[in-house]
Amino acid sequence: FGGSSEQISWMGSIMSSLRLSAGPLASVACGKLGDRWASILGAVLVSAGFLMSIFATGIIFLYVSLGVVVGVGFAFLYQAATVMQAKYFKKRLATAYAIARSGMGLTFALAPFTQLLLEEYDWQGALLILGGIMLNLIATGMLLRPIYLRENQPMTTNVQCLTNAHGGYCQNGLMRPVAFENHSEDCILTVNSHIGMEDKVNDCKTKAGMESNAVLDDSHFWEKVTYKAAQNETVELVSSEGESQKHPPTEKLLDFSLLKDPFFCIYTFSVVFSQLAYFIPYFHLTARAKTLGINAMDASFIISVAGITETVAQLASGWIADQNFINKYHYHKAYLLLCGLSNLLAPLAITYGQLMVYAVSFAVFCGGYMALLLPVLVDLVGVTRVRSSLGFSMFFAGIGCLTGPPAAGWLYDYTLSYDCSFYLAGGCYILSSVSIFLEPTARRYKARKQAETTMVKPEPIPNKGYLVEYNRQLMPSNTNPEKLERMTSV
Repeated sequence: FGGSSEQISWMGSIMSSLRLSAGPLASVACGKLGDRWASILGAVLVSAGFLMSIFATGIIFLYVSLGVVVGVGFAFLYQAATVMQAKYFKKRLATAYAIARSGMGLTFALAPFTQLLLEEYDWQGALLILGGIMLNLIATGMLLRPIYLRENQPMTTNVQCLTNAHGGYCQNGLMRPVAFENHSEDCILTVNSHIGMEDKVNDCKTKAGMESNAVLDDSHFWEKVTYKAAQNETVELVSSEGESQKHPPTEKLLDFSLLKDPFFCIYTFSVVFSQLAYFIPYFHLTARAKTLGINAMDASFIISVAGITETVAQLASGWIADQNFINKYHYHKAYLLLCGLSNLLAPLAITYGQLMVYAVSFAVFCGGYMALLLPVLVDLVGVTRVRSSLGFSMFFAGIGCLTGPPAAGWLYDYTLSYDCSFYLAGGCYILSSVSIFLEPTARRYKARKQAETTMVKPEPIPNKGYLVEYNRQLMPSNTNPEKLERMTSV
């Protein structure tokens, strides 16, 4: 259509950016339609975008069909597949995610295949064939079966209620009082207990048939529990601070509270800068090799080797992370730091062999951190909020993806050297790793805020060290408060 190289390049930029920036929209679609149907819808959009482009009458039409429609479709596919991985896999999430991502490192093979289609069938025939190939994604989307987690037994928690004068019995790891002494008035015992559980719903019943439904997620939280004792009655649960229901609460379509979560903030900051830097070396490595007198075929071979290396590195990184020698975010920040150092040293490579060493080393470290993007996110914010957190983080990552290559191109135009482009990539990777180093600080900050907002300051019992709080106004005058104890341990 007579468009310039810059105008044509915007089609790929729009598609690549929307694949990430449309994350919140994809999150809403997954919440409303379900992950399977959102994936199928994404496949339809991708195929429709290619088929619509056959009838394009101008470059603007292609911006919409190949850029917007295809980009949003890929966002739906990526969101649905990633969320389903987080739901299905727990012990081997890093390995599963690495296997799923490994195909992205092989996309270098699409370039010669697309070129072959263009030579044989012209651009319209090539788009028709690519659109038909993308229809196969509908079949893969149908394989994303919903998963329903069964209710597991809770982890054993040792709890002692009351003193020996009152006695009690233990069920499901919880010691429950049988009854108080005969009183004409009710007495209230309020206890703050720190409980750590995995994803479980625990239904507790007393001898009198009382049922209390405690909804526990995979994080640690403070739960305020109030017990009521009446004359000749079994103790019953009066109220519980927070939600108490039979089934776990459903995730919000868009959980905006994540924007105030320190773990989410440091993760998103890291992803933005890593995505800003990711495409710069691959876009400019071939051009830099040509300026050093290396022919185009050898330069493209460097990129092919880097793609294969990144694929292998992702698989190895996922397997190593699942061995749980250390926390996954430690691997993540180390890989990011090494990516930054390798790019800062890239201008020193001036021969073909040195460029190959740089490309392989960068691909190893890049594949290492790419395989841990989802596992680190799940470890930081929890699997129950992975859909919203993934959508928001990808939105901001798309901004970095859109601005990185143009910024590097502007540096080349200004300096007439590709060295500054690699310096920019290295600096962004360093900043990305620094963000993950703040994880301990974010953990302490969140714990302090959570304690300030949800924990009532207890009144300690002398020489016991237990956390017990009594409501003295409702307690009978002839009751000795020191007879009532409750201690928890996890």
